[in-house]
Amino acid sequence: MADPISMLVVDDDEVLRERLGEAMRRRGYEVRTAKDFDQAMALARAESPELAVVDLKMPGKSGLELVKELKALDAATKIEVLTGYGSIATAIEAVKLGATHYLQKPADADEVLAAFSQGGQPVETHAGLKAPSLARAEWEHINRVLSDCGGNVSEAARRLGLHRRSLQRKLNKHPPRE
Repeated sequence: MADPISMLVVDDDEVLRERLGEAMRRRGYEVRTAKDFDQAMALARAESPELAVVDLKMPGKSGLELVKELKALDAATKIEVLTGYGSIATAIEAVKLGATHYLQKPADADEVLAAFSQGGQPVETHAGLKAPSLARAEWEHINRVLSDCGGNVSEAARRLGLHRRSLQRKLNKHPPRE
């Protein structure tokens, strides 16, 4: 019987990280999980993973920095970048740094595995990524500014040139699909 394939799942969202990790374990993978860059690199140094799923935006060092360091540690590691703040620019940067795939959240275990099973072919940086809808781009920008403001709605509203209540209404809506 062959050894299970090792996978590292890195995301600061504990619920997503643990659910994805458990889903992969049920599919026969040997999974380790980490909440940030430092924890992920400690695990990778102890035993380099064959596969890694890395969140783009985390506290401290970003997922892009983690992609770079994981590839420097072991060039054979296949890495997928998973993010709720997708853009063509970050996808291109992730691929340049060594990521094999780039997926937008929400992505389930089957989508993650399907991306890994594409024969190790890099993602198409332009043709494979659709430009987000205007509503989606606005939602992502608002959330990026809010994150940069540490969750302070009043400060984010000021930076966006919106009234605080208008921003709160936009934040209460579900994100547009694409």
